[in-house]
Amino acid sequence: MILNFESRKNIVFLVLAGFFITNALVAEMIGGKLIQIGPFTQSIGILPWPIVFLATDLTNEYFGKKGVKTITFITVGLISYTFLLLWLGMQIPAVGFSPISNEAFNMVFGTGMYMIVGSVIAFLVSQLMDVFVFWVIRNRTGKGFIWMRATGSTVVAQFFDTFIVQFVAFVIPGVWTWSEFAKNASFGYVFKLGVALLLIPMIYLTHFLIDKYLGKEESEKLQIQTSEKELGD
Repeated sequence: MILNFESRKNIVFLVLAGFFITNALVAEMIGGKLIQIGPFTQSIGILPWPIVFLATDLTNEYFGKKGVKTITFITVGLISYTFLLLWLGMQIPAVGFSPISNEAFNMVFGTGMYMIVGSVIAFLVSQLMDVFVFWVIRNRTGKGFIWMRATGSTVVAQFFDTFIVQFVAFVIPGVWTWSEFAKNASFGYVFKLGVALLLIPMIYLTHFLIDKYLGKEESEKLQIQTSEKELGD
């Protein structure tokens, strides 16, 4: 079946949204597990988040602020829905022969509740900051310098994301002291920035693949339309 441009554009949006939402939800589900990286403690949920920001930058590039905000609000709704299901799951007792006891289930998912609350707050703030900074740089530099707007927006967004989520998840419930928070959040921020820099080639590769899939003419048309709309706003 030959897909028309509109279908291809919609498929690109759907794939980006899929990676965005999947990594965000997985990060929430595994976030309660803490790992040691040298002298620093981090949630293992730190691993999927760079992909979320990669998908954010690519969505920004082709679909603008509206595209990113649409995916962001959908993701927040799905995370909240996940939170509700986990809470309901903890209220229903397991049968005696269940391979996973109430205690084990509640320990795994109950511990992650603060993480989910913190993540939703951090996620909203960081995504709005990412969109704002991305288009400030995009409007000043034009079509080129993809790495600059992708990295610049991530530098700001990751700061808010890291410090907000770790404060809500670990300082408020009393898991970390202020000094532990400062040490671990700072490391988490630097770690995420390092991963973001390593992903710059992936941004260019994915950008190339999307352009190839849409076709050069239609890809440029989509990006110009998006840029003109953002400048108009």
